[in-house]
Amino acid sequence: MTFIHAKVEAVVKKKAKKQSKRKKPQKESNIRTDVWQLVMTQEQRRLAVLTVAEYRHFLKPLVLISYWNWGNLSGLNSNERVNALEKLVHQTGDNPNPKYYWYFQKSIGRYPSFRKFPSYLRRAAIQEALGIVSSFVTRWDAWKRGERKHRYDKSPRLTVMCNSYPALYKGQQIKYHSNFNAVELKIWNGADWVWMQGVSIKKHGKSRHTREGAKLLSPALVANKRSVHLSMAVEVNPQSLPDSDYVCAIDIGINTTATCSIVGSYGTVKARKFLNPARDIDRRDQRKQRIATKSKLTRKITNQDLPKGFCQGLYRKSKNINKHIAQTVSRQIVEFAQKHQVNVIVFEDLSNWKAKGGKHGSLQKQRFHQWCKDKLVELTIQKFSELGAKVCKVNAKYTSAYAFDGSGKIKRSNKKYSQAVFPNGKRYNADLSASYNIGARYWYAVLTNSKFTRVWAGRSSSQTLRTPVTLSTLWELSKA
Repeated sequence: MTFIHAKVEAVVKKKAKKQSKRKKPQKESNIRTDVWQLVMTQEQRRLAVLTVAEYRHFLKPLVLISYWNWGNLSGLNSNERVNALEKLVHQTGDNPNPKYYWYFQKSIGRYPSFRKFPSYLRRAAIQEALGIVSSFVTRWDAWKRGERKHRYDKSPRLTVMCNSYPALYKGQQIKYHSNFNAVELKIWNGADWVWMQGVSIKKHGKSRHTREGAKLLSPALVANKRSVHLSMAVEVNPQSLPDSDYVCAIDIGINTTATCSIVGSYGTVKARKFLNPARDIDRRDQRKQRIATKSKLTRKITNQDLPKGFCQGLYRKSKNINKHIAQTVSRQIVEFAQKHQVNVIVFEDLSNWKAKGGKHGSLQKQRFHQWCKDKLVELTIQKFSELGAKVCKVNAKYTSAYAFDGSGKIKRSNKKYSQAVFPNGKRYNADLSASYNIGARYWYAVLTNSKFTRVWAGRSSSQTLRTPVTLSTLWELSKA
């Protein structure tokens, strides 16, 4: 026995020693993009567009050269690839005869900007070209293996004519003024690469660069016929929010987009809110109704299937309105959570949910199809993670079917579906009751050290009638 105990103790000490040597996992940083709107004259705008065009002319041959030599480049790491491709195209004292230098010399007559192309901009184009080729090769290999969304999907193509925008390195291609009120840009004026002085900045997007711990990365100059702005990448390092005894529970629905409630660990509810941009929903549904009407008339007249691209404009507008709804509601959810100083937002897990109701082609079926539940959760995670908080998902089973007070299964009103009738005769909003149960499931998993996928309270027993976890389950835990 002593030998066995000694062996077990040695194993435990060895594991403890390994765990002590392990480094604590570093918190992942978030990279977000702000749009910095620039104030330019008509001539400055023309030069900015010209600079982007020259960058794309320089990028195109680099993509082809990268693809031709990918067999040698694929085995290198990222830095070695950049250096190897640069040696193939750029002439220096140590590299007097690059393999493809002749092409750029031959193109100087047509593109004079190649003669004094900035070194940092050349490096940015090389990295962009390598990324394009690497993406194409990966997609091509996956397509050959049969990994396709549809059986008859066409093979991917190498996008040589890339509509990319140049990355600007600080000090070499862009200089910032104090308080970031203005910038200086290195542009091509048709004869030489010069500095464009004093370009004012109208807006800084969400001003993420002013947050504590934020770091500015190299922006991209986006210049086209519509606008000129800087796509500013910002590395946000959020600080962890203090712990709270409350969470923000969200019930996502069809009739009401989001129902929010602040639920405490003892089953206390201190705030509620309904988020439902009805005007935008009506605009979306009107377009879907127009699509349904037109498709019905078209099939009736032609007796054929709908042609490719049918009602393309209406589909596009409906999709954009849906994105706007998800953006608006996710922002309001985060603001509601911030107002009540919670560090966790809880959603029901609807990732594998499929609609069963509604006839084919009906407006109800289209509303289920256009339900932006996944996009809403995705945007909320992106926004809330920037603040150092987290989003959690719990099992959605029976959250809407059972009353939050533990009285049992609810019945929906025939006149008003959003109204629930509890077994004890109480009438309550069904979505609000579901949001309470969602928050309760989070706290039940935390307090009992169980998984968030758990549905039933207590232990399994053939003699005991089991009930799902509801808000009343927290009341019972607090009494124990």
